[in-house]
Amino acid sequence: MLVALTLVASLLTPPGHHQLTVPGAEHTEIAVLDDLTTAGTSRTGHTDPADWAGLHSAATVNPTGVPGVQIDGYFPDTSHGNTTHGWNHDSQFVVRLPREWNGGLVVGGTPGNREQYANDYTISDWVLAKGYAFASTDKGNVGVDFHEDGRRPGDAIAEWNERVTQLTVAAKAVVRQHYGRKPARTYAAGISNGGYLVRWQLENRGHLYDGGVDWEGTLWRVKGDNLLNFLPPALKAYPDEDGVRAAGFAAGSEFLWPFHQQYYWELTQQLYQKELDPSYQGAAADYDYDRRRPYAALAKIALTGRIIKPLITIHGTLDTLLPISRDSDVYAKMVGPHRPFRYHRVEGGNHLDSLVDLYPDRLTPMLPAFRSAFEELEGWTRR
Repeated sequence: MLVALTLVASLLTPPGHHQLTVPGAEHTEIAVLDDLTTAGTSRTGHTDPADWAGLHSAATVNPTGVPGVQIDGYFPDTSHGNTTHGWNHDSQFVVRLPREWNGGLVVGGTPGNREQYANDYTISDWVLAKGYAFASTDKGNVGVDFHEDGRRPGDAIAEWNERVTQLTVAAKAVVRQHYGRKPARTYAAGISNGGYLVRWQLENRGHLYDGGVDWEGTLWRVKGDNLLNFLPPALKAYPDEDGVRAAGFAAGSEFLWPFHQQYYWELTQQLYQKELDPSYQGAAADYDYDRRRPYAALAKIALTGRIIKPLITIHGTLDTLLPISRDSDVYAKMVGPHRPFRYHRVEGGNHLDSLVDLYPDRLTPMLPAFRSAFEELEGWTRR
C-alpha cells in the first residue's frame, strides 16, 4: 500500500523534493503528505499503528493537520528483521519535514525492540505540530530475535547507538537540503530503550545535539544496577511482597505486579540475557549477574553519566518494569551535581501509559510530563 501511495504522492511532489537525498542511505522513498501526524499517516500507510500501540493512554489528545514531506528508507545493513513495507531490511528510518518549520530537529530511536514508527504517536505528532523536523530509526535490529544480530554479545545493542548517530548526521543534512539552512537546534528524545539512547548520545556524541529528554531510559552499567540484576530476584521472589520490594520495586506498585510478572519481567530478562550472556542456559529467575559477569558485553553499551549537553530525565515512581530506585535515581547520582542535568520524578507514573486507562485513579500519565520537560529543555537551551 505504501509504495502505491508514495508513487501517487510523488507525482504531486513540487520541484526540488525529488532531489532530496539521505546521506548514506541505500534506499529512500519520498512523499508529500497533507498530514504528517498519525491522523493522516494512518490513512495513507505512512506509519504502522501496531508499532506505537500500547505506549499511550486512550485519553491522549494529539495535534493533527501538519502538511509536509516524509522520507522513508533504510541504510545498508546485513540483518533483515524489519519486514515493514516488504523491504525485509533493518536500519529503516523515517524523516518528516513539516511545511511550517521552526528551525529545529528532533531525533530518536525506538522503545523496546519496535520499528521506526514507534515514536509517532508519543513524540512525532506533537513536535511536528510545534514546527520541528523529526527523524526516527529502528535502531538496526528489531523484534524478539534482535540478539541474533551481531557477531559477539553486546553487538546488537551497540548498533542501536551507531544507528542513532548515523540518522542524526543524515537528518541534519536533509534538513539543510530541504530548508536551505542547517537546524538551529537539534534535540534527542526517547522512551525506555529510546531514553537510554538519549543518555548515550549526550555522553558520547554530544556535539551533535543541543540537549535531550530521556523518558525512563534503560540503565546499563558494567558493575551495578541494570535489569539483569534486579529482574531475576523479583521473578524468584514473586508473589512475596517483601522480596519483590527488596529487588527495587516500589511500595504502592503491588497492584501492577501480576501484569508485569506475566508479560514483561521474564520476557525482558530472557531477551537481554540472550544478547549479553548467550551461553547461560538456566531459568531467568536463577540468573546471577554478579556471578556470570558478562562485563565485556556490557562495556560496549554502558553508561557513565558524563553527559556534555543539557539532559532532562523523567521517570515514574511506580515504574514496574524499570523501577526508579534501580534506574533513574541511580543515573542521577552518576551524572552528579556539576553537569547540565535536571531530573523529574513523576509521582504515580508507570512505564506504560496504556495502563492509565485501567487505573485512572492510581496512575499518572507520563506523556504530559514529557511534553512539559521538552518545553523546559527548549527554554533552558535557548537561554
